[in-house]
Formats: sequence, structure tokens, C-alpha cells
Amino acid sequence: MAESKVLIAAAGAGSRAGLPYPKCLHPVLGRPILLRLFDLLTPIDPRPTVIVSPSGRGEIQRCLDGAGFDADLVEQPQPTGMGDAVLCFRQAPRFAETEHLLLVWGDLPSIQPETVAALSHQHFAAGNDFTFVSRYVDEAYTIVERMPDGQIISLTETREAGLNPKPGERDIGLFLFRKTPVFELLAANLPGARGRVTGEHGFLYIVRHMVEAGLKVEALPIGTELDLVSLNRPSDLEALNSNSGRS
Repeated sequence: MAESKVLIAAAGAGSRAGLPYPKCLHPVLGRPILLRLFDLLTPIDPRPTVIVSPSGRGEIQRCLDGAGFDADLVEQPQPTGMGDAVLCFRQAPRFAETEHLLLVWGDLPSIQPETVAALSHQHFAAGNDFTFVSRYVDEAYTIVERMPDGQIISLTETREAGLNPKPGERDIGLFLFRKTPVFELLAANLPGARGRVTGEHGFLYIVRHMVEAGLKVEALPIGTELDLVSLNRPSDLEALNSNSGRS
């Protein structure tokens, strides 16, 4: 199996969640989300790259140093969207040597090892250019659109598209892709790059462009309830924090 590098997007300041520190440092079962992600992902890449904000860099570095983890921290100077955050990886020391990149949002505390393993296996076994995990939910804040035969058409963020969430298939914030075509598309200022609501440079819009370019995109509807947990506000994590038997 080809080697993957890991990119954790963790530039969220935490202010929207009412936190005085970066979202990725919020503790779950006594351990910061970022360290839980490192526990999960360093067997794949012993030195992940973390995209951080200038204000959060010091706290994140101290957290990683205290836990004995190695990482490359790359700053996103301004909060201009996830697409720009991912493009910051171009400044990472290992950008040139990376062929496949495993991207995960930095506010996901309970992604399961089996989910990551299944994603990696399918991505390489199928020779995909872009593979992501999805789940069918009652309120889909992102929308996976498929052809009748199951082929992917697009992946859309409802907020930026001016749509209301409804039952359907959504992504979970875990992606594995070939670096070169993705970064070429992100840098091309393509239609749909800027959100209608925030004006920020998104990331999910590139799925449509990859499909239209004839690249091989696959969504795996294998996400679990635990995989889907994310931190938008501390109350989102109450179920995890109250059940010390879950990881």
C-alpha cells in the first residue's frame, strides 16, 4: 500500500464554540481532541502536519510537546476558508514528497480506527483519486449527490449553498486523495470556490470539478455515529464525556 501523509486542519480559534483556546484542544474524556487524533493517525504518519492559526500556534505546540508528539505546524494567516487552509500545506516541509494526503478536520474526537483503515484500503485498492467517508443522517449539513448508478456527482455544503439541511448522505470530515490534482483544482479559482454566505474559499466544491475532469471519486457510506461527532459547541460532546467506556 502506498504511503499517506496526514494533514489535520486545526486553525479554528474556538470563539464560535465559546472557547478561550483552539477547538482542537478541547478535552474529551480528559484528553484534547488533537491528541486523540494523533493517537489515531501517527501509526499512519509519525509526523503529521497541522494547519494552525497564528494565535493558536503556541498553545498547540505546547500541547504536542507535552505529549511527546512530533508535528509540522503551518500557519493559516487569516481564517479565509478550508480550501485556503488545505492550500497552506504547500508550505509544509514534506509537501514535495507527498503523493497521497489523508485530511481530517481537527474537531473530530472519536473517529474510529476501523473507519480510517477501510478508507485507506478502498482508496488504494480501487486506484481512486479522491475518497471520502460518508453517512446517511436525518439532517445532512453537507450533501452527497449521486447518479442513479451510485457514482458521485458532487459534495455540497448546505450553508454556503443557501440550502436547508434535510435527510440524506453527508461527509464526516475524513478524506484521502492524490495531492497533485486536488491542489491544482484548489489553486485554480474555479466556479463554486467561494461560499455564497461567507465568501470563504471552501474545499468540498472540488469534488464536482474532479468528477467533471474524469478523475475517480468515491464516497464510502461507512461512517458510524462516533465518527460523526464534532465540536461546534461543548454540549455536542456531552454524550462522549459522560460515557467513559467509549473511546
